[in-house]
This record gives sequence, C-alpha cells and structure tokens, in this order.
Amino acid sequence: MTSIESVTLDVADLSAAERFYTAAFGLGDDRLRLRASEAATSGFRGFTLSLVVAQPADVRALFDAAVAAGATPLKPVAKSMWGYGGVVQAPDGAIWKIATSTKKDTGPATRRIDSIVLLLGVADIGASKRFYVEHGLTVGKSFGPMYVEFAEDSGPVKLALYRRRALAKDAGVAPEGEGSHRLAIGGSAGPFTDPDGFAWEASSTSVAAA
Repeated sequence: MTSIESVTLDVADLSAAERFYTAAFGLGDDRLRLRASEAATSGFRGFTLSLVVAQPADVRALFDAAVAAGATPLKPVAKSMWGYGGVVQAPDGAIWKIATSTKKDTGPATRRIDSIVLLLGVADIGASKRFYVEHGLTVGKSFGPMYVEFAEDSGPVKLALYRRRALAKDAGVAPEGEGSHRLAIGGSAGPFTDPDGFAWEASSTSVAAA
C-alpha cells in the first residue's frame, strides 16, 4: 500500500524555520522535513497541514506556542460542529490547523500530537481520487465531490483531498495563489506529480528498501 512517510516544506530561511517548528510544535521527527528554497510563490499554496490532538487544552497550548514563536493567527481557537480548533500561518507561509474532535478537556495539556494530516486543495475531487487510488492509496472516507480521506494505515502522515476553495475558506485565506506549492510529499510510490501539481518524492525508507 502506498504511504506517506514525510512532508518536506521548502523555506526561505532554514535556520529560522527549524527554530519555529521546534518551539511551536516540538516537531523534530522525520514526519516534517525542511529544506532551503527560493522558489517563487504567492498567495494560497493549495494545501494545509493539520495537527490532530486529544483535547482542547492541547489545541490552546500548541496554538499559543505557535503564535509566541512568530506564527500569524488566521482563525482563533473555537468550538465547531466538528470539535475544537484554530488555524495559524507559520513564518515560512505554511498553514497549520490544530484540532481535536473532543470538546471537553479530560486532563492538563500535554502538547502531544496524535497525527498529522496533509490536506490538498484540488480542482476536481473525482479525478484526484481516481489518480491516488491508481497510485496505491485506499479510500477511507468519501463525501461526494467535496472531500476524500484516505485510509488510516497509509503511513505516518495521513492524506485527504478537499476542494481548493473550500480548503482556503476553512483556513481563513483567499483561494488565489500562484507559483510553487513549496511542498514535497515523501512516499513509497514516488516520484510523480499529481493532477494539481503536488510533487511526490521517493521516501528515504523506500529508497533504503530498494
């Protein structure tokens, strides 16, 4: 089965990005990688990353830590019909949603991240869904022409597809954007580029296995 082992963000200032992600989210494992790049980009890059946590206290703790480290709040933490969450934009431009499906705290904040979800904003859900199924991913949930979530066992980073305009609205930004996504997806099926220009690269684990 195709899996996502990591996501790589291209950033203009590598040292600053490393300091931010360590201070904000404590991300120091292989799920998130950073590399220096001057690739031209503007506006919405067509994707968001979600940090899924256990309870609202963890949402608040991570949100506050991100803002203190230099992130820009896009949506304040609040309850919704789906749970509790907030959205920030990192200094490098990547958009992060911090969320939980639980609406009540069960203990003190731990800042533990249960999972990372990469949401790609796509032009045609049906076409992108077929593309990824053909490349070895298994659909876990599908909501017509709006949203597709791939199976939970697809790797350390989960993948979901959302219509681009809907994803931008959910993130609290305008949908327009152009240039590089400044994102590379490290997976067992790479390298290839999907219908919306998102690039997959061979993950280090798949290279080692080969």
